[in-house]
Amino acid sequence: MRLDKFLKVSRLIKRRTLAKEVCDQGRISINGQKAKAGSNVKAGDELVVRFGQKLVTVEINEVKETSRKEEAGSMYTIVKEESLKDNH
Repeated sequence: MRLDKFLKVSRLIKRRTLAKEVCDQGRISINGQKAKAGSNVKAGDELVVRFGQKLVTVEINEVKETSRKEEAGSMYTIVKEESLKDNH
């Protein structure tokens, strides 16, 4: 499945156009490699997404074409969240 579609279906990012922009800005990597919106993702892949001043690492559990809001969270597991802000 395309990365931008997975981000939308899994509800990590609400809109596909926004997911595509985030991908195009180089703010997402799959298994340590910079990812494009059209990159393929599969179960077992690790995504690192930069949301503003936060890095979120998730592992993909399953890939589904569609999902209801209640089941979207089961498509991935949050491995860790890190703040990018300096704590001086």
